[in-house]
Amino acid sequence: MPLYSYRCNACGHGFETLVRSGDTPVCPSCGSAGLSRQMSNVAPEGKSGAVVQSARRMAAKEGHFSNYARSERPKG
Repeated sequence: MPLYSYRCNACGHGFETLVRSGDTPVCPSCGSAGLSRQMSNVAPEGKSGAVVQSARRMAAKEGHFSNYARSERPKG
């Protein structure tokens, strides 16, 4: 199910919701079905690899290797 951003035409409330195909969302504030779909923010490109590596370095520094595969853990 995709996540969409909407703004209610009746009360101006902005919200995000998961929408199944064929479903018509309603405003959680006033219950109106008169909604305008908004442009959503785009996720930044490719930073997850750097985040994972940073978390692994911090865990290794603290002596926690649970987020490493067995083949990546230090022999000892």
